[in-house]
Amino acid sequence: MTMKKICFFAGVLLACSIDLFAQGNEIDAYTLSKYDLGGTARSMAMGGAFGALGGDMSVLSNNPAGLGIYRSSEVSGTFDLSIVGTNTDWSGMKTNKRSTRPGMNNFGFELYFPTSSGAFQNWNFAFSYNKLKNYQRKYTMESDQQKYSMADYIASRATNAFIDNNGNYYGIDENDLGADNAYTIAYMSGQWLPVLGYGAGMFGNMTGVASDVYHSAFGEKRPDGTYDIFSPNSSLMTVIESGSVDEYNIGLGTNISNILFLGASFTYTDLSYRLNSDYEELFHYTSTQNDHLYLQNWLNTEGIAVSANFGAIVNLQNVRLGVAYNSPRYFTMTDYYNASAGTYINGYNPPDMEDKTPNDVYSEYSFLAPGKWIFSGAIILGQTALVSADYEMTNYGKMQFSDREGHTNDYNMNSDIRADFTRGHALKLGGEVKITPQFAVRAGYMMQTSPMKAQLYNNTVEVLPSGTIPHFTVTSKPTNYYTAGLGYRFTPNFYMDMAFVYGIHKADAYAFSNTYYSEPQYGIEPVYSTPAALTTKKAQIALTLGYKF
Repeated sequence: MTMKKICFFAGVLLACSIDLFAQGNEIDAYTLSKYDLGGTARSMAMGGAFGALGGDMSVLSNNPAGLGIYRSSEVSGTFDLSIVGTNTDWSGMKTNKRSTRPGMNNFGFELYFPTSSGAFQNWNFAFSYNKLKNYQRKYTMESDQQKYSMADYIASRATNAFIDNNGNYYGIDENDLGADNAYTIAYMSGQWLPVLGYGAGMFGNMTGVASDVYHSAFGEKRPDGTYDIFSPNSSLMTVIESGSVDEYNIGLGTNISNILFLGASFTYTDLSYRLNSDYEELFHYTSTQNDHLYLQNWLNTEGIAVSANFGAIVNLQNVRLGVAYNSPRYFTMTDYYNASAGTYINGYNPPDMEDKTPNDVYSEYSFLAPGKWIFSGAIILGQTALVSADYEMTNYGKMQFSDREGHTNDYNMNSDIRADFTRGHALKLGGEVKITPQFAVRAGYMMQTSPMKAQLYNNTVEVLPSGTIPHFTVTSKPTNYYTAGLGYRFTPNFYMDMAFVYGIHKADAYAFSNTYYSEPQYGIEPVYSTPAALTTKKAQIALTLGYKF
């Protein structure tokens, strides 16, 4: 029995709006749902552990009850410099890349309104901008040890594209793959990668028997009817990511008898994710023959969402306890995309073939990013020191794709999400010591666990391509952030904070997924992809300037 997952999209593709092309796969869902450590320099220096502390502009994104802690009005802005480095090791061949980007991490103001009597001591209104995610990254992976080619993978995808009601797998008919309108045939709307690969000459019908069974063009049929694949001598992939997730919050908090603090904030989220990837393989059969293939992808994803945050803090003299709920973010998404591919095979007529996806097409859909619970605690040691901790729980199995009307029936990748993702956990720890009434030192730590289940990060289930993008990353390891910082009050009103953050994340990067389909009578065998070890390191310096009034 095969372990492959099959996705069949139904619908009509329109000339300029192809709604069922590539709303992403389960890996894209995680990319859109996982956020970084951000906020003000003070909160970043303390690992983001501010759920029970409050009195900081970052609380609107987590526990808005912290607004009630304020005893004055405030305005602040945070600027940062991010340096992202990547290292890859693909079967012993190592590469590294680095990129640097300045930007604004946080900005906001809070207004304090004391009351004259009653249990309500004060009301606080605030607005903030916060960068939740910086997608900036570039990595290159190179290998001379890949057994299977991208052409083998795409041929397998074309052969095993669909499943019928009886559990039998079948491929795309060659007449449809080669049709002039192949990109607009409704039942192939989720199969643009095989269409592109076929048009680029990466594979063909080598059996002469079945019209939907394919092999790579980089290989040959043996006399006994089996198929001999040609392994690439060199494989090279470069991926460039950019964009961000930006959040705008309006919040209200209150203080009840200096014991209970309540708050709520309403959020507008703006998402922009851009990807540019190049993949190529070289084949050297003889000193004069240099066959090759390439696949290029461009993707621009734009989305907006609304959500809400609710929270409470209980003040027990030197101990504070907090709880908050951040609701799911319901994104309205649009993907703009383009891809091209080509091959050169000496001896073919013609030896070079190229194809590309239609121009000026886009996909519109909806995406639900999961909400999270935050439980917090802090100990306040007079005016000189404090320690705090936050625990966050996010159920990534609740991520979901749908059409603009909210229908999920045609989005079978949702079943993959439920099968392959579970809850993710984050632990935040922070501490602050005031050396003098004006000068403070801080340190912290944050850990985010991977919500991927073992079958996903071990690649024992096929990860379906996202449109024409077959590459992806998976991980079983947590993301770790180590933080430190300084704070100084120049006057009772004007202050400056600095934070130093070092984050490290380890993952496996695949050029394409394993497949688990075999059909011996046609020489069809599973295709295996060797991953590259990908390490992403991020160094960040943040500076906050603030004024209380």
